[in-house]
Amino acid sequence: MQVDQQHTGKKLVVLGGGISGVGAAILGKQQGYEVFLSDGGQLDPAFAKAIQNHAIPYETAKHSMDQILAADLVVKSPGIPDTIQLVREILERGIPIISEVEFASWFTDETIIAVTGANGKTTVTRMIDHILNTADLDHTTGGNIGKSFAEQVAEGPSSHRLLEVSSFQLDGIDSFKPHIAIILNITPDHLDRYDGKFEKYVASKMRITMNQDEQDYLIYNVDDPAINKALKNQPTRAQLVPFSMEKLLDQGAFIKDNQLTIYTHNTIFNMPQQELSVKGKHNTANAMAASTAAKLLKIRKETIRQSLTSFEGVEHRLENVLKINKVQYINDSKATNVNATYYALDSMEHPTVWIVGGVDKGNDYTQLYSLVNRHVKAIVCLGTDNSRIVEAFGNCVDQMVETSSMEDAVRVAYKLAEAGDNVLLSPACASFDLFNNYEDRGRQFKNAVRGL
Repeated sequence: MQVDQQHTGKKLVVLGGGISGVGAAILGKQQGYEVFLSDGGQLDPAFAKAIQNHAIPYETAKHSMDQILAADLVVKSPGIPDTIQLVREILERGIPIISEVEFASWFTDETIIAVTGANGKTTVTRMIDHILNTADLDHTTGGNIGKSFAEQVAEGPSSHRLLEVSSFQLDGIDSFKPHIAIILNITPDHLDRYDGKFEKYVASKMRITMNQDEQDYLIYNVDDPAINKALKNQPTRAQLVPFSMEKLLDQGAFIKDNQLTIYTHNTIFNMPQQELSVKGKHNTANAMAASTAAKLLKIRKETIRQSLTSFEGVEHRLENVLKINKVQYINDSKATNVNATYYALDSMEHPTVWIVGGVDKGNDYTQLYSLVNRHVKAIVCLGTDNSRIVEAFGNCVDQMVETSSMEDAVRVAYKLAEAGDNVLLSPACASFDLFNNYEDRGRQFKNAVRGL
């Protein structure tokens, strides 16, 4: 897809009025497009006000095809699948469709650091943000978290743009080119959007490096077989900087003598692994990726060390909520796929009552069996349809209870847990059956725990 980036006087249609859509509309108006925003649902009042403040025409609860098909360019919000009739009609007319991160990248030549992966991308993005803040380096942080890239570009220049990017955002890029790209891992997720084919999801993630050249860097998890296979099949032009939890490397990041070690450009950074503020093997890998990016940005070693010892973690990711009657309640609502829950269960050091369930995305639960047998004493199912959870784990534990509300799930877990146990919310599923999103699910969990 080659997209004409000339814009003055051209008609831009933005599909979807969420964070990314509103940001794209505002930036488009600023850059001289004739902008129209179309949302099939109702806009959040704050987003509607932002659109009105910029005098951008919009519609809600419908899509006016005559308006949409008159576009020269369409920016599609990442939540809208490519397969719906509306999108197919736009493409049949030969109208290019791009993502908001692609659109925003047209209007900045600043240094972009982009992070993707099935799991850990928010934590790594926040870690890098914390390092950049500690280093007092001019930057913005957004994309799939916080403000949209487009809104940040519209607000003014910044020397560095740190972005978390999802596969859905990467599906709509054409020329997007990060100076530093990070691929943390690729495990099955969102397969409902990729025709159930893991290789399509892998190809989507690898798009982050497709426009990089020899001046750019790709930081990647060399322990991940899907990434290694993809790099063999479609080599990148970027300089490869691997990280590994399993082996010593000639260059990149690895563990040696219990030290996190990074070797790049003939210089070494190291710090004791036990000094990392966030614990667990997955967080050590996250710290490797974040500190490697910081080192490539030439941030002082002492600043990186200080940042990694003071980073406080991410809300809804293995977040300790309260200890009640010597039972620790842990919020891992951000675990929306099996691999994220694998990391959570693997980090449990005490018998665990596990709250699991939601919208199943074609999950393969078999990889969790050994961890469930080792760490889980009881399972509380939380969802409108728990049949796949019951089928997968019914023979793994002595006690399994089905619930359909967070209050019930927490009350049941409270009764099942004993002193010294953990109660872990790590759903391995999307949240949309009972909650607005994973944040809503996590907040309801915390409120229910505090109400015990």
